[in-house]
Amino acid sequence: MTRFSLRSAALIAAAFAIGACHKAPAPAPAPAPAPAPDNSAAEARARAAAARADSIARADAARRDAAARDEAARRAREAAAAAARATLDAAIYFDLDKDALRTDAEQALDAKVTVLKSQAALHIRIDGNADDRGSDEYNLALGQRRSATAKRYLEARGIDASRIEVVSFGKERPACKDEAESCWQQNRRDGFSITAGAGSLGASNR
Repeated sequence: MTRFSLRSAALIAAAFAIGACHKAPAPAPAPAPAPAPDNSAAEARARAAAARADSIARADAARRDAAARDEAARRAREAAAAAARATLDAAIYFDLDKDALRTDAEQALDAKVTVLKSQAALHIRIDGNADDRGSDEYNLALGQRRSATAKRYLEARGIDASRIEVVSFGKERPACKDEAESCWQQNRRDGFSITAGAGSLGASNR
């Protein structure tokens, strides 16, 4: 090979070497992305826990509602029983030396009829009373007529006579002891009490 050829070959080799030195290195490959965590099991557990909590809350609310309804019903029964007892216990009043029923007495007896018809087990006693004027014998007889008058009124409206007892106390059991008309009026009365069947009203017999 001639000297020129050798020089040319050397120059070409040097050029290739210089070009190789200036060439940029190839970039490193990007790392593979990390796999996404699998949260399906945790999410399922969370949903199950939420469902249990909701179910428990609903059950508690239902129990509270049921308890509130039961309490309201109990109070309503007690109120109705108290009202019925008050109706039966209410006295009726008479004018001086009279055993005829006044309008207010008839209204009170009509209310008693309603209670007695709704509670067939109830039995009552009617006690006739008088103020302290007049003899013992007279007032005992007057009290008896007064209690008998009320009993006949109840019987006439469908209450069986066997459920009604009558007695007279005359002037022995005054409700008021003042010597005044306002007090005597309170003593001219028929009193009422339950003698059997009070349990149907939620009370013990008296």
